[in-house]
Amino acid sequence: MSFIGTGVRELGLKIRRQRTRMALRHVRRLLQRAEIHLGREGTAQAASFPELRNEIVALRKLEQEQREVASRIAQIQEALKQLDDQRKTNSRAQADELAKLETEKKPLVQRQNEAKQAAAVCQRELTEVDARLSTNDAADRELLGEVTALQAQAPPPEDLDARMASLAARRARLPAERGEILRAREGAVEACHQAKQKLTVADEELANAERNIARVREQYEATDRALNEKARGRQEALREAQAQHQTVEERKDPAYLNIGRHLATEGIAPPDAPHLLHDVLRHRQSVERHVAHTEELRVLSGQIDKQELRRFYFVLASLLVLLAIILPLVFQSPARREWLPQTTDAILSLNTERFEGDDLPRKWRNEPFWQQTWPGLIGDAAQTPRLRIPADTARITRALVTSETANDREFLLVDARNDVSPVVRTISEDKDFERRTISGLPVWQHANFTVARIGPKTLAVGNAAGVDQLVRVRLGIAADLQLNSHFFDRFQALDRDSTLRLVSRDPAGLGRAFHPIFARELLERSEIIGIGVALQNPVKARLVLKASSAAFADEISKGVAANPGRWLYFEGSDLPYFDGKPDVDRREQDIVVRFNMPENSARLLLQRIAKTDTAAPVTSANP
Repeated sequence: MSFIGTGVRELGLKIRRQRTRMALRHVRRLLQRAEIHLGREGTAQAASFPELRNEIVALRKLEQEQREVASRIAQIQEALKQLDDQRKTNSRAQADELAKLETEKKPLVQRQNEAKQAAAVCQRELTEVDARLSTNDAADRELLGEVTALQAQAPPPEDLDARMASLAARRARLPAERGEILRAREGAVEACHQAKQKLTVADEELANAERNIARVREQYEATDRALNEKARGRQEALREAQAQHQTVEERKDPAYLNIGRHLATEGIAPPDAPHLLHDVLRHRQSVERHVAHTEELRVLSGQIDKQELRRFYFVLASLLVLLAIILPLVFQSPARREWLPQTTDAILSLNTERFEGDDLPRKWRNEPFWQQTWPGLIGDAAQTPRLRIPADTARITRALVTSETANDREFLLVDARNDVSPVVRTISEDKDFERRTISGLPVWQHANFTVARIGPKTLAVGNAAGVDQLVRVRLGIAADLQLNSHFFDRFQALDRDSTLRLVSRDPAGLGRAFHPIFARELLERSEIIGIGVALQNPVKARLVLKASSAAFADEISKGVAANPGRWLYFEGSDLPYFDGKPDVDRREQDIVVRFNMPENSARLLLQRIAKTDTAAPVTSANP
């Protein structure tokens, strides 16, 4: 196995050589920069060396080019300053001109408003005169009808003459009144005509003023756009000139580099910066050390037995091939599965940590209704020895079978906050518990209570048949509820941090497990339905469901958005689910409804799940 040590040694040498090469590149960059700085500061001393004449001539040409570029930059900056002054002058002139025009426009607006008011008054008067004329005509028709009806009576009444005379007198007054009304109407029509003419003139004057304002504004804006366009061109030219200046400056670096190297070789330092020569010499020594170290590593690597090195590389390549075969098999292995039976129709999950810390459970803790409701929520989990609920538990999961033909109705899992070994040890030492095994996994039974450990922090509790089924599922003997099922996806869609989660794929069968929770209309139109509640203040709730068809999904989503009171309520109660307008999100047949739940509704929801609500009608009054 000596080839393994040889291969490891060679890998170590390769790593050291790579690190040395990286360090060598770094110190060479530092050396180059130091030589450029030395050459830049020592250009005056370089004039005494004939071999540097070409570098000095090149520098003078580049400096001349830089001066020309700097002159062009100064001209462009001056032009930009002038354009900026012109823009400011144009803006001030525009503001002054528009302010003057707006001042001239104010009297025109006032005259237009007065003309509009006068025209409106004339129109109202004309309308009143027309109404009086219509009333006069209607009265004449009414009196004529009375005369005709009176003449048609048989036998005629005794006071026929007196009544006919009265009606004739009343009809005789109507023509005179009609004449007065017609004359008033002619005056009103003439006044309306004059008012409309004045309004037309005022509208035309105001329109002319507004067109003048728009024309002036457009002129100034056109001037401003032209100035901005010129400024953009100047700025682009400025950027190009600055880039050219920087390029020329970079082109001077090779000449400075040659000058700096020659001065360092001759040991000449600039009078104003003698430390630059010291920096160059220090970096040269560092480069020499790294080059020497690289050569030493190369010699050590050349002394290694090549045959053993080839054996090491062969073994290493074989291991990589095996990993390439094994890793895909590992990642393609079946995904983790759920510990609940495949026959589960409904899942009730209680986050006991949230029950202990949320606002409403703390408020209800000393109320009589909570003393009745809490045992109904956790079920047989309350009988677990040495396990304080909710202090020692994290979650309680109840899986229910709601079909009419099912024998086992409930499966109960208790997830502890810590390891459950102390609980198992207490149960095993209790002589009242009888121990048996299922395929090697121990199960303890006492009277009507059975318990088994199926995970480091998980216990299966409840009746014997339910616990035995959970053990068989855990061991893989019985089919489990797959995590990729649509039913479990809907359960996971409810927030895991919710205090309570309930989901069912047999909505019609929920009534066999709990008291009525959802409206009958929702249950009849759903394949999967669930609710998640966070018992904070205010209570946050989320309702998820999969409708039986796209038509039902459309009906539910539109109905909840338009009339939530019809869909979101407790069957047999006038308490609504929601407080405020619900938020509805629909994707094909899946619907999610988010809303705030009143405190009384949250209380009733827990009571109906625990089957502790009273039979009397529940009202919406606060407790």
